[in-house]
Amino acid sequence: MTDHTPALLAFDADIAKAKTAEAAFTALQDLARATVGAKLFTIMLVDMEAELSRRAYTSDPVSYPTSATKPLNYGPWFDIVHGKREYFIANTIEDIAKVLFDHELINSLGCQSVVNVPIIIKDELVGCMNLLDVAGHYTPERIQTIRDVLSVPAKLAVLAARN
Repeated sequence: MTDHTPALLAFDADIAKAKTAEAAFTALQDLARATVGAKLFTIMLVDMEAELSRRAYTSDPVSYPTSATKPLNYGPWFDIVHGKREYFIANTIEDIAKVLFDHELINSLGCQSVVNVPIIIKDELVGCMNLLDVAGHYTPERIQTIRDVLSVPAKLAVLAARN
């Protein structure tokens, strides 16, 4: 079992001094990269009542810039992440292509695996943390680390970003 204490301590220090949404999400990105790895890291925030989403943070502003709000995109991916509030996990570009329209761009960035993590606060889906890396990267062990180590910090980062 890997000791994630140093990465968690660094996150704690960074989130404590974060004064902007970008700083809060950068702290979360750094924790994700230190614990499970992510070539591409984004945060989508959602307003389920208004049926709108927006990319609030990105590690690649050229390929995946932050965005204004856009209507929710309903389909199989939405049913998993938004409807069931479960992780969407794909470890091949072929599996990504089944549900994500931008699979060609994802592949061009050297990413062939993805984990989309719903962020739930007060029993409301408020966002999604998206981690992408090379094919086969998100093993069962890494998925468990995401559950054990990143879930609570993701909620904290969203709350910090709101204030």
